[in-house]
Amino acid sequence: MVPMKNNKFTPSLIAAGLALSSYGALADDDRYIIQVDNNAKGIVKALAKQSGAQIHVDADGFIAATFSGKSLDDVKGLLNNPHVKLVEADQKRAPMALFNDDAGDPTQTQLTPYAVYQSQADQVVFDSNAGMKVCVIDSGLDSSNADFNWSAITGDNDVGTGNWFENGGPHGTHVAGTIGAADNGFGVVGMAPGVDMHIIKVFNAAGWGYSSDLAQAAQLCSQAGANIINMSLGGGGANSTEENAFKNFVAAGGLVVAAAGNDGNSVRSYPAGYSSVMMIGANDADNNIADFSQYPSCSSGRGKRVTTDETICVEVTAGGVDTLSTYPAGGASLSAMSADGVGFASSAMENTGTASAATYFLGLGDAVDTGAAGKVCVIDRGSVSFYDKVNNCELSGGVGAVIVNNEPGMLYGTLGDTNNTSIPAVGAAFEDRSALVAASTIDISIGASDYGYMSGTSMATPAVAGVAALVWSNHPTCTGEEIRDALKATAMDAGATGKDDFFGYGIVQAADMNDYLTQNGCAGGNGGGDNGGGDTGGTGDLTLTATGYKVKGAQRVDLSWTDATSSNVDVYRNGNMIATTANDGAYTDALNVKGGGSYSYQVCEAGTTTCSASVSVVF
Repeated sequence: MVPMKNNKFTPSLIAAGLALSSYGALADDDRYIIQVDNNAKGIVKALAKQSGAQIHVDADGFIAATFSGKSLDDVKGLLNNPHVKLVEADQKRAPMALFNDDAGDPTQTQLTPYAVYQSQADQVVFDSNAGMKVCVIDSGLDSSNADFNWSAITGDNDVGTGNWFENGGPHGTHVAGTIGAADNGFGVVGMAPGVDMHIIKVFNAAGWGYSSDLAQAAQLCSQAGANIINMSLGGGGANSTEENAFKNFVAAGGLVVAAAGNDGNSVRSYPAGYSSVMMIGANDADNNIADFSQYPSCSSGRGKRVTTDETICVEVTAGGVDTLSTYPAGGASLSAMSADGVGFASSAMENTGTASAATYFLGLGDAVDTGAAGKVCVIDRGSVSFYDKVNNCELSGGVGAVIVNNEPGMLYGTLGDTNNTSIPAVGAAFEDRSALVAASTIDISIGASDYGYMSGTSMATPAVAGVAALVWSNHPTCTGEEIRDALKATAMDAGATGKDDFFGYGIVQAADMNDYLTQNGCAGGNGGGDNGGGDTGGTGDLTLTATGYKVKGAQRVDLSWTDATSSNVDVYRNGNMIATTANDGAYTDALNVKGGGSYSYQVCEAGTTTCSASVSVVF
């Protein structure tokens, strides 16, 4: 078993300054930028005003103005003047991310990561008196980070891996912060701030462990009185001893969550693939599935032997891309950047230190230019390596470097293993290029930090564990399986309409889940996410199985059920009732459709909303 962190997405920074890290372009047909000769700007401004323009920006080499009701060609005609170099649309910029981390320096103020907002965890108050405890099976929680309620944290030492409070890499500390970093005015805040945690360090120095380690860890979690087990880890192949350990934990009333995996394919990882374990996928700040998030099918077998089980595939997702959380002290890098006193998002690339000076646009940074001496170089991405750009800036006498992305979004990168430059270098977003190039001065700093970013289903899993602990603390009489059902019943649908292999039932929603349990009690009123078709959710009293097969190429599905009490049952396909039939425990849906397809079935007591959980069949 290995930690499920995706190393491809591990920017070691915190954006200090603006909360907006990326922007999207939206055309505004009435507003235009006019590039002009500075010595004749007054003439052009007068001409624009005579044409009815309202001037908004008067900058070095250009103005921006609104020409109400005028097209680009109209404005070009009105400003046909030798002092006008170019007329172009002034494109709108707006936040691209639906959710953003708070901006600022976590050593000075408390920041809320975007996934807290996305999952509605900021809308529910954690009850610290409810006795919730999350057991984190990972690489340890380093005691050097002060952003935890340490009096509420215990752990188990292991002769093979060492003390639980000494990190075996930053992974476990990062995971624990997402679950329960304290609400204390600095650092970050977790999903269930200050929740009791029990830490079990299963990873050795090489970063891996065995199924037997996890089986024993599950027993130790139980002995510690944990309600929830979080495992941001996985590997190939099932193991009966390991599986039984988690079955026992769940049978005793607990909830187990584990990472789906980071290979971006349909392979089933374990322990997430066990029915007793809730498999968690990762989404980004825009409610899109992470490209690395694994998506195993809920179906297994072929032909008449096809069976469907929604507990062996992704059930829900949470934010897991560029997740801000805790690190062992000094284990991450923090960068900050401002231009003309205005903060901009940045990413720490290399070399700690500070630089504050006039700006110098070094183009692609592919050559030495003594004009950069004593200045901060602003450099476009492309042509040569990041190292060459920063090295050329330093050889030119530059005191710092800002490399701007050449595509939308933040530039994350390093200068390579052979880096021998010394000036601080940061990445910047393409959307901020114009402002940075036009700035008179830039201030940048890079320093060691106790906070940083990681990406992976490893980061999404503790978000779900934290949401579960948060809501469960307000409904402490519920069982783990009831909490699992409520997470699915209230998830926000994302991706394809209805349940799918990537998101499962969708993105977890703490406030909706809390309201749902308040209104319906622990048993709830729905066995799955809100997929449309009316209130036909399951209570768990009816058990349904579905088997898909083909007859002469035509699709058929055999349904069988138990525990219905009425004389008739209603059969639903994809949220729509297709039949009312005798409660004899069996029904065949002859679809007479050839080729592929995916169908979701439920059986309900006739005329009621007492239903089975949804079961899917894929051809």
